[in-house]
Amino acid sequence: MYAHELISDAITPVRSSDPIQKLIDKMSDFRVNHLPIIDNNQYMGLVSDHDILEVSDHTLPTAALSLSLYSPFVFEEQHIYDVIRLFYEQKLSLLPVLDANKNYKGVISINTIIEHLATLTSAKDPGGIIVLEVDNRNNSLSHIAQIVESDNAQILSSFVESFPDSTRLEITLKLNRTEISSIIASFLRYNYVVKATFNDIKSYDGTSDRYDQLMNYLDI
Repeated sequence: MYAHELISDAITPVRSSDPIQKLIDKMSDFRVNHLPIIDNNQYMGLVSDHDILEVSDHTLPTAALSLSLYSPFVFEEQHIYDVIRLFYEQKLSLLPVLDANKNYKGVISINTIIEHLATLTSAKDPGGIIVLEVDNRNNSLSHIAQIVESDNAQILSSFVESFPDSTRLEITLKLNRTEISSIIASFLRYNYVVKATFNDIKSYDGTSDRYDQLMNYLDI
């Protein structure tokens, strides 16, 4: 997925000649902490709500503001991973998108990113989650996928987390079904460390509740 596919038409920029009060009103209306400044469709910079805190005269043009950010943006053909990285690094509420000639194309909002992350990670889809702990020298994603698929299941999404000064990795798998006990058993049979599981319907069969009720009865 590319940046231009995430552009929101609902959020409009301010022009360098617009009064600061208009900028304030737009930030309030759009419920964002940043807005791009443009001049003849050229991107001039990204203004933050912090940039207007010390300004008392809101009739001044937006161009009079001293911007605290270094004018972050992405080109329209950049990947969504670049977009997510900039949102994280700069703590942005939106991110401008430019074409190859640095003409302003629009913005990507943080809400749009969250929506697409839910799609990208299949978080919005029902399914079980398995977290494996493996050694990075003995890490075969193809073998992991083979174990899942041999049980007539599919991996909807996966991601790998590494740890500083460690050779271990955590691999999180989102599967296309909630009954995952047989898949877990297969991983254990192949000596994988299953660190955690989530959304396994077998975990909610009432056995634990019945056991607790028995213990409470015996206490009486």
